[in-house]
Amino acid sequence: MIRAFFDNLGLAFGTFVAHPLRTMLTLLGIVIGVSTVMTMMALLEGLRVKVNKDFSQLGANVFRVDKWPQGFRFGGGGVDWNRISKRPALTVADKRALAEQCPSVLRTSASSWQPGQKVRTAMSETQPNVFIIGATVEYPETSGITIASGRTFNETEEVDGRRVVVLGPDVADKLFPSLDPLGQEVRLKGRPYTVIGVMERRGKLMGLFNMDNQVMVPMTTFLGAYGKRRNVSLSIEALDKDRIDKAMEEVTRVMRQRREVAPMEENNFEMSTNESMAKSLNDLSNVVTAATFGVCILSLIVGGIGILNIMLVSVTERTREIGIRKALGARKNRILMQFATEAVVLSLVGGIIGIGIGFGLAFLGRWTFGLYTDVPLWAVLISLAMSSGVGLIFGIYPAARAAKLDPIEAMRAE
Repeated sequence: MIRAFFDNLGLAFGTFVAHPLRTMLTLLGIVIGVSTVMTMMALLEGLRVKVNKDFSQLGANVFRVDKWPQGFRFGGGGVDWNRISKRPALTVADKRALAEQCPSVLRTSASSWQPGQKVRTAMSETQPNVFIIGATVEYPETSGITIASGRTFNETEEVDGRRVVVLGPDVADKLFPSLDPLGQEVRLKGRPYTVIGVMERRGKLMGLFNMDNQVMVPMTTFLGAYGKRRNVSLSIEALDKDRIDKAMEEVTRVMRQRREVAPMEENNFEMSTNESMAKSLNDLSNVVTAATFGVCILSLIVGGIGILNIMLVSVTERTREIGIRKALGARKNRILMQFATEAVVLSLVGGIIGIGIGFGLAFLGRWTFGLYTDVPLWAVLISLAMSSGVGLIFGIYPAARAAKLDPIEAMRAE
């Protein structure tokens, strides 16, 4: 049995070598399908790992209160955005009330963002893509920010509205490539600020948002520069992970009281944990994964049709050979296995080539564009199984047709 298998394997590779161009064209559909799956799975898995890592750095016992729903929603997700836009804004006063009235809360922070800003010095300036963060003194601890050099601002600087800034590392590198940023002056909206610290490098959140291209200023200073009526986001850290549900209950009660929400009415604010936001992104990743497999299956079907056609041509070309083998005693099962093995090996070779190309594209994306890619083992195994399965399914009919040939009629064929 084993000898017969290796004989069939040798015959299969002999056929491929005899017709290299035809073999390559037949493999094309399989290669495209498998390489597409491998590349997309590497991107999605790398993104999933990065997202989970990023959110885990923010703390398992931290949650957020926002005016707007967080996470991804397709087609609006059934959310009445017009109604939500009419909700009252969250304020720094809400942050203080939560800190005072929620015994299960360790600390609270408030933050607000102004995107698309330039930061200047006398000698250089950034692109207009810097995020300015207005934050209370607790914000770094509730948001996973670590200071690499210098310090963050203190409560006195926040209350007084001092013009001090903590730079993200990308901003610091751009403005002060050969100088120590600490003590230097930068300008936001034409106003001078003193650099008191530089954040530790964190990379991109979800592989998309650059957390190093930002500047943090005291909340009072921020509101004075960018508008006092701005909505803020609240980050709340529970005493420990086991008490996060209790802390969320307390925060909900206080917020409903402050915002005068009637007992039977729904909340006019949103609450989300880091885990829930990570789950939302993972759900999005699963949808894209399913869509990718759909594209792959279509490509593999096209490749399978190519295998079917080529195997039918191969049976026709080798009719006389089949007749001679059957006349010499080869059974139907042996002929069937010969052509089925040839089809499976053909598609499996295409799958292996596709996997190699997928690995190469994943590495190229990481090396050239800095993308987070991670090829999961299950994607490799599924790709091999799908490619060999396609070869088996589309190779059965030509193999069965070859096995049913009458030896006498086959030997007469030219």
